[in-house]
Amino acid sequence: MGCIKLFEDYLPRRPYHADDLTNGLKINKKEKAKLARLIQPNGPTHRYWMVFDLDRTDAGMHWDNVGAPAPNLIARNPANGHAHLLYLLQTPVRTAMDGKTAPLRYAAAIEAGLRNRLGADRGYSGLICKNPINSHWIVTQWQADPYTLDYLADYVDLTPEKAKQNPVEDYGLGRNCMLFDELRAWAYKAIRQGWPDYNQWLNACLDRATGYNVNFTTPLDMSEVKHTAKSVAKWTHRNFNRGTFDDYVARTHTSEIQAFRGKQKGKTKREQGIILLEAGAAIKDVMKQLNVDRATAYRWLKKA
Repeated sequence: MGCIKLFEDYLPRRPYHADDLTNGLKINKKEKAKLARLIQPNGPTHRYWMVFDLDRTDAGMHWDNVGAPAPNLIARNPANGHAHLLYLLQTPVRTAMDGKTAPLRYAAAIEAGLRNRLGADRGYSGLICKNPINSHWIVTQWQADPYTLDYLADYVDLTPEKAKQNPVEDYGLGRNCMLFDELRAWAYKAIRQGWPDYNQWLNACLDRATGYNVNFTTPLDMSEVKHTAKSVAKWTHRNFNRGTFDDYVARTHTSEIQAFRGKQKGKTKREQGIILLEAGAAIKDVMKQLNVDRATAYRWLKKA
């Protein structure tokens, strides 16, 4: 199956689209939206495509000049050569925070590395892209098969020196990670102030998430913000309430810690790191606790 057909198949059910951005974005059913020049390639909960914006006349071949992997699709502007490079992921990355966060953090690091290698535009939000279905663009398929994250990781620099410059970037998938980390840290404390009912709590989480989002250089689309806020609100409201909080704190500081330590007992440093990452620990915390460099922690992250 060609990548253009896959692009059509993976479109959101009601994507944003436009022919001219000066008239704003519209939302319609996929069958109508797919005819537009610009369209939303990924929905709010899954990332099928990594998309990079290259504003240069040689954008169609620049990836080869810098030693990047071949894009699955390139949609190029015939007027100036500027292009969007699209990389299809074999396993889509879930951006809604109701599953493991490790794959999202791993994908965010890879995406940031590829952006740096390609010299792609940091200000590109990724919400919409040049539609490879539309004949207005010059479309080239370079790679037929989707990529695994591990394969793409071979093309980026995840060494400690490079990663320390900006461990989680305010760009692309990095924004999803940052939003979740900031929101959940606030939520764990804030829910104890009045123990609101679920609808009040959801609105509070959404307000806080919206505030964090506007501080990003290029904010996330509100649909992604809403999904993250809902994930945090549901989990905290289910696990933290007036009747169970004291018990939760007690368990956290006694039996759960004992159980976790028991799980760690006799494990190698690598096994301990994977257990920590599976539990949602941040890369920097694993590095500090186990005294390892960032490259090692990222290798463990792939196994988590």
